[in-house]
Amino acid sequence: MKTTAFERITIDPEICHGKPCIRGLRYPVETVLEWLSSGMTIADILEDYEDIEQEDIFATLRFAVRLTQHNTTQHNVLKH
Repeated sequence: MKTTAFERITIDPEICHGKPCIRGLRYPVETVLEWLSSGMTIADILEDYEDIEQEDIFATLRFAVRLTQHNTTQHNVLKH
């Protein structure tokens, strides 16, 4: 299992097809972001998913910020 610079975000080809996940669990970063963008609060997520910790959610957000800082292709897609 490969660990990213964010210790809580892992990438493992055997888990969720290699998508970045929380601590090797089967919670992809994109899923957590979808929950948050749909209106779930951090408290909601922590209540519904007992194996997720608050710091996991913060790590997910930091990971997403880092991706947007380095992905210039995404900017070009949004222009069209």
